[in-house]
Amino acid sequence: MSYPQNPIPSRMAPTNLLALDEEAMGRLVQEFGWPRYRTGQILRWLYQRRARDINQMTDLGQVERTALASLATIPRAVDCTVLRSVDHTRKLLLTLSDGLTVETVLIPDEDRLTLCVSTQVGCTLDCGFCLTGTMGLQRNLKPHEIMEQVLAAQDRLDPDERITNLVFMGMGEPLANLEALSEAIRRLTNKSWGLGWSPRRITVSTAGLAARLKEVAPLGVNLAISLNASTDEQRASLMPAVNGIASLKTLLAACRRYPLPPTRRLTFEYVLLAGVNDRTDDARRLAKLVRGIACKINLIPFNEFPGSPYRRPSASDISDFQAIVRQAGLDVFVRKSRGRDVLGACGQLGNLSPEYRERALTQIESRC
Repeated sequence: MSYPQNPIPSRMAPTNLLALDEEAMGRLVQEFGWPRYRTGQILRWLYQRRARDINQMTDLGQVERTALASLATIPRAVDCTVLRSVDHTRKLLLTLSDGLTVETVLIPDEDRLTLCVSTQVGCTLDCGFCLTGTMGLQRNLKPHEIMEQVLAAQDRLDPDERITNLVFMGMGEPLANLEALSEAIRRLTNKSWGLGWSPRRITVSTAGLAARLKEVAPLGVNLAISLNASTDEQRASLMPAVNGIASLKTLLAACRRYPLPPTRRLTFEYVLLAGVNDRTDDARRLAKLVRGIACKINLIPFNEFPGSPYRRPSASDISDFQAIVRQAGLDVFVRKSRGRDVLGACGQLGNLSPEYRERALTQIESRC
């Protein structure tokens, strides 16, 4: 069967195929007058085979490829720089089409390889212990720009490597860009033409946008909540914007209402700051705050960055804090800091100029 070579009215700019969701791709296929199964074929080339050129789509005939290439493109990140840590963590710096940079991190750990993905350039919040927060919000990422981080990371895996877990804990507040996040997760979990990920292997982390927690549940992913304080006074000092949106009481009430499946738990994240929120009383209050919630707690020793007034607690203080929370009957773990020498650890992602980045890495490395 032959199809018209140019059935679509001319457009001012080429269509970005990666920017189309399944419905929009279906409309494009329909405009060409092609059978519906072409939609799945094109999407599989984009996500499962990571095609960069329409001419690679060899299950489309030459006529179809020529017609599609005349009106559409597959633009990927303009540039990708990889910073390698001594612990084998890799931070990818992706330059987007408008020149802005977004960061994603590959984190190896025994039999796991986790990809930490960003949802914004900068961040809408102002958490004082996070380098990204010092950038302010430059803009939200689009679904295909979120997916680009995954595709770029896959392109750079060694032959024997496979990403096992995905965490939305990079630059930005995921729930402040919920529509794009949700669409990206749909593409990640679609088994027909997407990447086929199990939602159980995906975690979305929020600084505490309580009113939007219920919108995460239908996605089927794991949910992590950053508390980082045991009182509202502390939290208002450390996380003023988000604590103004939802107090600890409001946030924890939303957590208690969250519709957890029977075998799933919430994760509470708590960044430990020396002399600020790492005292004995803080540990006891933290345990009391989450009592009765099906959860685990990840303690994150602060990862230092230049210009921050905060410091990392000593190993003994971290251990003491963990012991107090554990004695309250809670599962509590200390998250390993990975990639600190390339500013790739939790709270260290930020768009530094090349000159400042070199100084920053030198300063951080001397403390690691």
